[in-house]
Amino acid sequence: MQNKHGRVRAALAQREQERGPNDIVQALRHWTLAKGDDGIAWLTLDRADESTNTLSEEVIAELDTILSKVEGLNPRGLVIRSAKKGGFVAGADIRDFRNVTNADEIVERMTRAHGVIDRLDRLKMPTVAVIHGHCLGGGLELALACDHRIATPDAKLGFPEVMLGLHPGLGGTFRLPALIDPIQAMTMMLTGKSAHAQRARTLGLVDAVVEERHVTAAVQSAIDGELERGGRDWKHGVFAFAPARKLAAGRMRKEAARQAPPEHYPAPQRLIGLWESYGGNAELMQKAEIRSFSDLLAGQTAQNLIRVFFLREKLKAFGKGASGIKHVHVIGAGEMGREIAMWCAAQGLVVTIADLDRKALARAVGEARKFYGRKLHSGIERRDALDRLVPDFSGEGAARADLVIEAIAEKAEVKKKVFAEIAPRMKPDALLATNTSSIPLETLREDLPRPERLVGIHFFNPVTRMELVEIVSHDQASDDTLARSRAFCGAIDRLPAPVKSAPGFLVNRALTPYLAEAFLMIEEGIAKETIDKAATSFGMPMGPVELADRVGLDIALEVAESLKAAFPEEVPDVPGWLREKVERKELGRKTGKGLYDYDDEGKPKKSEAPSPDPRMADRLVLPMLNACVRMLRDGIVVDADTLDGAMIFGTGFAPFRGGPIHYAHQRGIEDVVTTLNGLEKAHGGRFRPDDGWRSLSAT
Repeated sequence: MQNKHGRVRAALAQREQERGPNDIVQALRHWTLAKGDDGIAWLTLDRADESTNTLSEEVIAELDTILSKVEGLNPRGLVIRSAKKGGFVAGADIRDFRNVTNADEIVERMTRAHGVIDRLDRLKMPTVAVIHGHCLGGGLELALACDHRIATPDAKLGFPEVMLGLHPGLGGTFRLPALIDPIQAMTMMLTGKSAHAQRARTLGLVDAVVEERHVTAAVQSAIDGELERGGRDWKHGVFAFAPARKLAAGRMRKEAARQAPPEHYPAPQRLIGLWESYGGNAELMQKAEIRSFSDLLAGQTAQNLIRVFFLREKLKAFGKGASGIKHVHVIGAGEMGREIAMWCAAQGLVVTIADLDRKALARAVGEARKFYGRKLHSGIERRDALDRLVPDFSGEGAARADLVIEAIAEKAEVKKKVFAEIAPRMKPDALLATNTSSIPLETLREDLPRPERLVGIHFFNPVTRMELVEIVSHDQASDDTLARSRAFCGAIDRLPAPVKSAPGFLVNRALTPYLAEAFLMIEEGIAKETIDKAATSFGMPMGPVELADRVGLDIALEVAESLKAAFPEEVPDVPGWLREKVERKELGRKTGKGLYDYDDEGKPKKSEAPSPDPRMADRLVLPMLNACVRMLRDGIVVDADTLDGAMIFGTGFAPFRGGPIHYAHQRGIEDVVTTLNGLEKAHGGRFRPDDGWRSLSAT
């Protein structure tokens, strides 16, 4: 028991947190209960063998056990907090959700969990949740069952369940709207966005935001009834009436459908329906919440999105370890180069950025200033990030950098010329990286001294939003180079996907048949809006026509031509009109005109067009799947899960489908191959099913 308490105290001491009393009353595997001379009990969660607190079934069962002890003690008040450095509770243990498909069994499990949280809610003494760091999902539902919530300034509270195809399932759907403005509560749950501590205080979600040294005093005030709380406002009274909820729900449904089509993402509409039908009646809403949550969790959408969560964890794991990279030198201040530079500086690295064009460097700093103003939370953070981003007019930063990344024109000879000039000036242990999107590294390493330190670090546009980074190896790259490159991605909050050098690598190799087919459809006279609608109806975040404009038609053309040369039977000919557009500098969104025209805000001007034929999506998407199977067969990527994760986080491939290979399995390999055979008869040999489908059908 004392060893357990010592571990809790040591963990809390690392953050200089208020530790509570020394007198241990009960210590279980995950929970420790102590009571002080002031009559206040402290219940501390420190989930064993885990770096983060989550609510597993075992953790909740232990909470039930220890609440019996609390009731017997009858303390003057109860404080709940976490011993973990990173935060309070990150939510439910998603491992408990994986591959559960029996909704009735889930109802039983959730009903038991609700009973425990309700027991906490009904305790006769005042209860206080002290929150630091993340307090998400089930963790926030645990805190909502307490009478008071006190946050430290680093707290972050929210309900991200919608990202998993769910809505809150442990009482959040009725406790949050009862506590704060119901519209704000619904917005929080529908968007999955978190509220930082001060925003949470403004909403009334927490009663106080205090520095750690003031936690004890705040706890005392809460338990003594002296902590001022935000009261229920007039909106609670209004939305107690069904007609008012119906009116608000109608507006919510329209906005939710715009953000998440209900045929693909049913959870937002279910949540709105719960509130509209039962808002204000906690008992009825609790029963409906359990049933709705269980049905969603057992469904294909939630299970596929839970799969995506674990695919993300798999990619994150590639980025573990120390990179030894503190200074990055970026060559090229164009769109990609400046985004790489400003992102790395925002993540705490010193960055020098070089370009022959001084105006490009000035633009890079200006864009960084605007980005930091939007995304960083304090003036100090914004100032420090700008201080770390250094325009390098002479290129001298390359000699001091731990990592040099070139992000210049997608032409092999230009890149090789830059490498020849820069490599002799680099530190012996520095890495040399290329951001090429398609050029094989075997080409770029020619005549390069020490090719073992050359690696592909391929970011995606926009760098500040796209999480995936391809780490491209070649047969002369050292293991240390590749490991440090992956760890660098982890250090800057990006997801590394290891791939082998080959034309187009992974993502562009898969995307090119998708884009090229769209170009052919345009040539056949099909409206570009219809083509894009076919893709978005399938679940893609944007259609191939708009995507080509977003990537840049010049880049799309270069990649398509290089892949056409490498895979002449699989990639269709590039239409002449695409080359003409590039020659006229109609490059897409970045020039205001491409396949679409763009307004001043960068939005495409689209016209009304016929609805797509239901089979059109197959013509676009199945060539992408075929290319993925070919890459698996060729060993470009290590396994299907890595491929699925890379395609989701690198292209936005319909997340609710779980990735292209997973989708093929769920649809049925035989059906996919039969459809490809039909497309081959109708449109040509580029649709011929790859030989790799045979091995997939056996798995």
